[in-house]
Amino acid sequence: MIEVILPVLDEAQAIPVVLAAFPAGYEPLIVDNGSTDGSAQLARRLGAKVVEEPRRGFGAACFTGLSAARTELVCFMDCDGSLDPGELQRVSDPVSRGEAQLCLGARVPERGAWPLHARAGNRLIAAELRRRSGTSVTDIGPMRCADREALLALGLRDRAFGWPLEMVLLAAAAGWTVSETAVSYRARVGGHSKVSGSLRGTWRATRDMARLLR
Repeated sequence: MIEVILPVLDEAQAIPVVLAAFPAGYEPLIVDNGSTDGSAQLARRLGAKVVEEPRRGFGAACFTGLSAARTELVCFMDCDGSLDPGELQRVSDPVSRGEAQLCLGARVPERGAWPLHARAGNRLIAAELRRRSGTSVTDIGPMRCADREALLALGLRDRAFGWPLEMVLLAAAAGWTVSETAVSYRARVGGHSKVSGSLRGTWRATRDMARLLR
């Protein structure tokens, strides 16, 4: 079994769709980050394990999920319906086979699923990451897999949108093998993402990641 950490902030529309698509061998772990739309209660009614992280921040929610998880390997993915849980095996297999210590899902977007401003910001950050870390990463994607204890040992500190980038930076610095595999990316359920679907969200994520690179 592999627990999948799903940070959630007001995703009641997407949660039923995401949970219904979970394949055998993967267990959802919802981390509610202060939702006001009943996301946590809905997830519990649908049988998912839910933990609370009232302190707002993507990294805060992810770290709480990582701390609460109990399986040897853990995955992360967004819970807005933009990613397919059926593709989790693509990122977990290289880690479970010992081919990589961290595997990221490089998003292959459907038409209109990934706004140009968000894609451009992601490309800039990924290019700088490649230059600094020596990895071949092309996307700071939200679907990923690694060993839980090893991730905790990295000493991840960012509790905002810099979390995904910090993970790769620290993993590369620790000499981990970091790999990447293609995953599909579609429009989120209920409209644009709070992060990548708006100019403000993209600016916040890029700001937090740029701060780490400095």
